[in-house]
Amino acid sequence: MTLKTLISQGEGQQLDFKNRISSCEKIAKTLVAFANSKGGKLLVGVADDGRIKGVKNEDEERYMLQRAGHLYCRPAIELRFDEVYIDEKLVLLAEIAESDTKPHYALGEDHKWWVYVRVQDKSILAGKVVVDVLHRGNQSTGVLINYTDKEKELLAYIHSHPKSELADLCKHLRLSKRKTQRMLVNLIVAGIIDVHSGDGEEYYTEKAP
Repeated sequence: MTLKTLISQGEGQQLDFKNRISSCEKIAKTLVAFANSKGGKLLVGVADDGRIKGVKNEDEERYMLQRAGHLYCRPAIELRFDEVYIDEKLVLLAEIAESDTKPHYALGEDHKWWVYVRVQDKSILAGKVVVDVLHRGNQSTGVLINYTDKEKELLAYIHSHPKSELADLCKHLRLSKRKTQRMLVNLIVAGIIDVHSGDGEEYYTEKAP
């Protein structure tokens, strides 16, 4: 697939367009989201609607991306660069691999470190359950699930209430937020339920077959 064909498909889970890099804080969110998810490609010199604008100074754009990856991402993120001419305009391609040291944090404009994940074409702030799942995903040990009545009750509730949220589960199970989160993380890591991030609260569903 050519880069022009890829651009014509629009932004998505593993593809993001930037006309130019104007802020290390802002682009760090995208880098972290890709690294924490399935990896992705960032095309600089392409407008959000897919129009190819080209970059005026590829060295400056590359410097901003490297600065963001090294100083505004923790752990640091390495990027692989390529330069592609499309219709005589230069597009800078930055490729971010899926990380094996998740989670990565981005330094925000509030001087705090935040975790982001990629959801469709957006970089979304991750909740605590997703952050814990990213931590646990790096561990080589398996997950042993002890199905107590509470685990069975949680699974039954999710089965009958699609898009169950944490507050609903805590109330139904009559458990603290911390204990409910721990149960959810174990079940997600074990591949029994799925967690979904969005603009609002995270929600949980049965694992798709």
